[in-house]
Amino acid sequence: MHNLSQFFPRLLAAVIRVCKLVPMLPVVILSAIPLALLDDWRPWGSVINLPILNNPGLGQWLVIALVLIIVIDTVRGMIDDIRHGQLGVDLLAVVAILSTVAVHEYWASWAVTLMITSGEAIEEYAQSKAERSLTALMNAAPQTAHVVNLPGVGRGFAADKGDLSDGFRRVGSALMAASAAQHFATVPVAQVQPGDVLMVLPGETVPVDGELLSGEATLDLSAINGEPVPRTVFAGARVMSGAVNGSAALTMRATQAAADSQYQRILQLVESAQDSRPAVVKTADRLAVPFTILSLAIAGIAWVVSGVPTRFAQVLVLATPCPLLIAAPVAYIAGTSRLAAAGVLIKTQDVLENLGRVTQVFFDKTGTLTVKQPQVVRVEMLPGVETQLNEDHVLMMAGVVEGYSVHILSKGIAKAGAEAMARLRARFAAGQRDCPEPEASTPGHGRDYPVVKNIREDTGKGVSGEVNGHAVRVGRLAFAAAGDDGFLATSPSDVRMRFGMLQPDEMASYVSVGGQLIARIVLRDVPRANTKAALARLHELGVSKLTMLTGDKRASAEIIAREVGIDEVHAELFPEDKVAAVQAADPVTMMVGDGVNDAPVLAAADLGVAITDGTSTAASESAQIVIMNDDIAAVPRAIAIARRTKRIMLQAVIAGLALAVVGMLAAAFNLIPVVVGAFLQEAIDVVSILWALTAVLDRD
Repeated sequence: MHNLSQFFPRLLAAVIRVCKLVPMLPVVILSAIPLALLDDWRPWGSVINLPILNNPGLGQWLVIALVLIIVIDTVRGMIDDIRHGQLGVDLLAVVAILSTVAVHEYWASWAVTLMITSGEAIEEYAQSKAERSLTALMNAAPQTAHVVNLPGVGRGFAADKGDLSDGFRRVGSALMAASAAQHFATVPVAQVQPGDVLMVLPGETVPVDGELLSGEATLDLSAINGEPVPRTVFAGARVMSGAVNGSAALTMRATQAAADSQYQRILQLVESAQDSRPAVVKTADRLAVPFTILSLAIAGIAWVVSGVPTRFAQVLVLATPCPLLIAAPVAYIAGTSRLAAAGVLIKTQDVLENLGRVTQVFFDKTGTLTVKQPQVVRVEMLPGVETQLNEDHVLMMAGVVEGYSVHILSKGIAKAGAEAMARLRARFAAGQRDCPEPEASTPGHGRDYPVVKNIREDTGKGVSGEVNGHAVRVGRLAFAAAGDDGFLATSPSDVRMRFGMLQPDEMASYVSVGGQLIARIVLRDVPRANTKAALARLHELGVSKLTMLTGDKRASAEIIAREVGIDEVHAELFPEDKVAAVQAADPVTMMVGDGVNDAPVLAAADLGVAITDGTSTAASESAQIVIMNDDIAAVPRAIAIARRTKRIMLQAVIAGLALAVVGMLAAAFNLIPVVVGAFLQEAIDVVSILWALTAVLDRD
């Protein structure tokens, strides 16, 4: 009973929504009442006697008026389509409805008007349902921003100060006061300019791109890159528009105007994809022309052979171009919506068509097939050196000092150091006390976090500092092994021999503690966790060749290629070499990359795919497809969605046209009455459109 009580209000709301989309629909439905009650009523008697129409009754005149309104509107739409380079193929509907009036089949006329208006309503509903993911994305676009109006924290402040961290300290207390006292003005987001300091309240959407001034903030990035877990960022971090703020107010400085921010770029991609028409839909438009000729031929032959004019209308009411006019574009909009839900944005719907025809995929290596930074694979203690430190101690100390560095290896070592620190804490909590300290009273002894002092980075050499009282050096062998006087105690070749040879795809940072070289940290470019599975899925989808294009050395490139299942490797390439390799391949080619140096080859490929984490890069600007969730598995998923979309579109079109042709032939032999045919045509339209709409379902 409870479900029933909810059903009727929902049904009523849906009906009202449909009627608002197509206001003529309720008028047509209600016109059935006077047609039924006042069909032959002629208060004017026999005064009127028109050619063809003779003397219709009052109810019949109402239907004729509706027919004229719909015909005029349909012809106007056909002319507008032709002006925009599309074929005006509603001719069948116009001829069908006029022919039913000409043979005085007014109920059939009413049925065709109902078919046209309800078909329009179904199209509007189907498109709105297919576009739900895209519409939700656009509706969530920030509209306003809170600009802080306190002195000393506005536009240009950070640039004047020179030191951004000093700027953070200066404005911190003022911004908290602004939050408490509402010292900000709410303005349209278009008025925000770079340099403005903004307040984003809990639960609000970040209006423009900027940098965080608050100490930390928790942001939901699911609308940008599909990342399900909120991300915690700290002062100075980039904050992207479209992110949803957590439970505490944050302050940020705008670095981009709204029109140039990340979320607006996403919306531009969505809008361009919605407005475009894929080649396959244009082909469907062209198919409507021979279908129209065939329908008119069947109707004309039926009239001539039978000698009954009604037979012409009887055939044409079943001639429905809706599978071509509506089902094809609905299927492709549904496919675009599915891609958006999977974190894949396309710039035009032609991309969706080409996705299903990919024969060869090229991949960049670093950051695409592999993670973005080299990762620690092992720690090797220097043979012959006695120390109480183990691998986790080395990683923890090295990770702490590398956390202050900007070197390419620093992030991988810092990440491994944080994991090692967690293991050491767990062991300490369990009672282990084997971490050596210079003195028991040294600050930091036994504490959760190490005490760090005197961090210094020598560019191109390494980083040094004190960790819990230990002098730590991390970097090149000559830097880490040097004594206080700058000289090496042993030769580099002797040290490398004691450690052993590295593999071609490995690199190392050396670590000394207390002036003694004790270990090296070995890193390598490791594949993404799901790369091998993603590439295997591409082979399953029938992609014939998977090729790696990289500027890296061949030995290291081939190691990665073997691990992930790449068929062919082109190594030691410059950007122009990558472009040449793609242009020499057979169509249809796809290039997948993530970096700035990938931009030329992404533009050269038939389909360029940029894998990003939601931030804007040169790669995503030149690509036709942008993967927003930094997931390589989205590549085969996008191809699978595209192929299913095209398959469903063809099924909807072919099934709809086949049913229409069978119906027309049956009507030509007088097996289907004209009124029944008009309603049967409506059923064919509904079946084809609803089948096209199944492209939005997650079944690939």
